[in-house]
Amino acid sequence: MTAAFVAAGLGIIPGIAQAADPVPVAAGVAEAIAEASTSEGFHSPADRTIRTTLPTATDGKAKANAKTAAPQKAQTAQAEPTAPTAPTAPTAQAAEAAEAAPTAQAALDAGANPTLAVDVSGTSYTAHGIELTALITSADFALDIVVDWGDGKTDTFTAQGNYELHASHIYDKSGEYQVQVKVTDTANAVQATNGGAFLTPGADFTPHTPTRLLDTRNGTGVTAAGKVAGQGSTRVKVAGNASVPAGVTAVALNVTVTETVDSGHVTVWPGAGYDRPNTSNLNYTAGRSVPNMVIVPVGEDGYVEIFNGGWQPVDLIADVTGYFTRASASGYTSMTPARFVDTRDGVGTARGKLAARSAFTTGIGGLQGVPQNVTAVALNVTVTEPEGPGHMTAYSGTGPVPTASNLNFVPGQTVANAVIVPVAADGTIKIFNGAWSPTHVVVDVVGYYSPDSKAAFLPFTPFRTLDTREEAYGWPGGRFRAREFITKGFTPEAATGVEAYVLNATVTETRGTGFLSVAPSPYALPAEGAPAAPAGPRPVSSTLNWTTGDTVPNLVQASDGDHGVITFWNQGHEDADLVLDVFGVYQTK
Repeated sequence: MTAAFVAAGLGIIPGIAQAADPVPVAAGVAEAIAEASTSEGFHSPADRTIRTTLPTATDGKAKANAKTAAPQKAQTAQAEPTAPTAPTAPTAQAAEAAEAAPTAQAALDAGANPTLAVDVSGTSYTAHGIELTALITSADFALDIVVDWGDGKTDTFTAQGNYELHASHIYDKSGEYQVQVKVTDTANAVQATNGGAFLTPGADFTPHTPTRLLDTRNGTGVTAAGKVAGQGSTRVKVAGNASVPAGVTAVALNVTVTETVDSGHVTVWPGAGYDRPNTSNLNYTAGRSVPNMVIVPVGEDGYVEIFNGGWQPVDLIADVTGYFTRASASGYTSMTPARFVDTRDGVGTARGKLAARSAFTTGIGGLQGVPQNVTAVALNVTVTEPEGPGHMTAYSGTGPVPTASNLNFVPGQTVANAVIVPVAADGTIKIFNGAWSPTHVVVDVVGYYSPDSKAAFLPFTPFRTLDTREEAYGWPGGRFRAREFITKGFTPEAATGVEAYVLNATVTETRGTGFLSVAPSPYALPAEGAPAAPAGPRPVSSTLNWTTGDTVPNLVQASDGDHGVITFWNQGHEDADLVLDVFGVYQTK
């Protein structure tokens, strides 16, 4: 079976896939969401309460009487200008007004409901969710409470005397919101107000023209050119670099390792203030240039770090393709992977190999469920049957070819890589073949970013959830069997509103040619002891490709569908091993 044949996911002899024992993801998902979201919040103590006196019905009546009495006195003076009159006894209305005014003033001077105050705390629990606690101190009077969430929405409550209020709210978009709690004691005409600024933990995406931030071969982004030593690392400035704003929380990078002389792996993490995780973003072997898309939080100092896990020096390249900030921009919407381009069949472009040093334009917006107003698209781009070495670049349908690359290849290799690429206003993107020889190209769309999409990115401290080589991860099924699949439940009840997971999938210990497909399962996990769920349709899209002896990683932005379940398919005819690392979620709530 040729590599090109495998990459398409077409024409393979159908087989009956047997489900391995379903194993839910460890509680790590729920714990990671809780840890990532609860770091944000605010607290405004009771001594910051602003007290306001309100006009009362009695005050209004007194003022009205005063206005009525004044013209009457003027009329009397006009009627008898030459004869001063003796003071007369006040009317009942005037007496009432005169009595009321000093009484109201005395109450204010003494402090009507003098203990009235509110202590307000807001904590996050999801990408867009806030849990509010208001501790109200009051004398035993009826209270009206209004919570203004800062997004044009309010909630109202009633209470009596001292009260502890708990309320929650989901924001539609990422951003900073001014939250205010207003407590009104109508009987005593006094109001207490307090609140604070709440910043959502989830972040929206802004696409960025692919731009090189690091290239150790020529010294871009470092003090001097030179390889990164084995077991060494280099830092990459992100915030404030190449028009990436200072408030960036995470960044989408295409990381490439090249000039390799041995095997190893690369890990990318936030750097300062964070421990390097025991996960990997890409793996390499001697003589190969290997790229992979990485979505990684940015450290508080504005940098990320890249670690060379091999024992020999390598060159490292990093290209930014977008960034995340906690401000309203583009959210994410996942899709069941859909094929938009296949040059072998003339899908999405002309049939036939993409010529050397040339590009084609293809439509994305408005096709196959992708709306017109997308700002960026998440792709899986595959090169197959290349006739020479080279690189491939995906970019917006308008503008020049960027200097950055998305994947690298050698003659005869089938290689895939995740790509996040800006979409032009007319809904198009371009694919450029940077080689001096022609090659076939396959493009699968896995999701898109748009102003109308609500899912915000919530990064985790990365953790490993599956390694078929290790029973320690709860996997009893042994190797990733040929033509079969592994089904995993991802979303626990505590993790609501998850649109997609950001994973790194690595296939290793391969014994032939094959490819991996990832798709949401149309079925729920069966109860313990119940028969396995059916396989569902075999996907035709490919996430990553391999040949004998390869270790191949790729970023996966995968929906877990309506049932919180993702299926991973070994589309090869030989067994392999599968490793899954979780890096974050897109969450709508």
